[in-house]
Amino acid sequence: MKGKIGRIIALVAAGSLLAVGTSGMASASPAGGKGSSSTEAVGAQVLQMRDDLTKAAYAGDVGLTRADLDKLSPVLGDLAAGKRYTIQSETQQLSSAAKGRADESSRLLADPSASPRQLPPLPLPPIPDLPGPLKIVSDLLKALLGAVTGILGGLLGSLPVPPLPVPPLPVPGA
Repeated sequence: MKGKIGRIIALVAAGSLLAVGTSGMASASPAGGKGSSSTEAVGAQVLQMRDDLTKAAYAGDVGLTRADLDKLSPVLGDLAAGKRYTIQSETQQLSSAAKGRADESSRLLADPSASPRQLPPLPLPPIPDLPGPLKIVSDLLKALLGAVTGILGGLLGSLPVPPLPVPPLPVPGA
C-alpha cells in the first residue's frame, strides 16, 4: 500500500515538473508567438529596417532602397494583420497604411514610367526631400518613414523612438 502511494506521489511530482518545464519552453518560444517578447523583437527589427531604408534612400541608392522596401513590406503586413503581434488598433491601421506606401514605392521604383496612385495623406513629421534619383517617390517614402516611426512608438511602448538617421539639412544661402 505504501509503495502504491509512493509511486503515485512520484508520478504526480514528475508530471508537475514536466508540465512546468514544457510550459516555460512554450512561453519562451518567439516563433509565431503572440506576446511581448515577439512584439519587442519585431520593434527592434522594424527600427533597424527603418534606419537601413532611411540611409539607403538619402544616399540616393535606388536598388538598395527597393531591396529594403521589399524586406519591410511583409513585416508591415504582419503588423497590419494583427495576428502575430500584440499591438494597439491604431498601430495596426498605421501599419496597413505604411505597407501600402512601401508597396507603391517599390512598384514605382521597379517601373519609373508607371503612374503613381493617389494615396490618402498621412500626418508627416518634418522630413527633408529625398535626392534626385528617388524624387519620384519622395513623398511616399517620407510618409512611409513617418508611419514606421509612429509604428515604432506603438511597438516599443515606453522606450523612446530613436530619431531618423537623416543627413543634416543644408543651410539656406550657405
